[in-house]
Amino acid sequence: MTLNIISAEDTVFTGEVTSVTLPGTKGSFTVLRNHASLISTLSDGKISYVADGNVVELPISGGLVNVDNNVVSVCIY
Repeated sequence: MTLNIISAEDTVFTGEVTSVTLPGTKGSFTVLRNHASLISTLSDGKISYVADGNVVELPISGGLVNVDNNVVSVCIY
């Protein structure tokens, strides 16, 4: 699936990943391939994703996520 992480200043990451774990405001959750469509707010925490077998963590202070058709779009601040 494709992960796009953007901020007001720049595109932080765009690429293929196998999973993404996000700090939702109601608790963290993981998105895998063929996940149901959803929109959620994000709280202070870390985005964790697996790309090319490597786990990458990105601290955030909040944001929004949209999951649809194997594309995870995250807007962070």
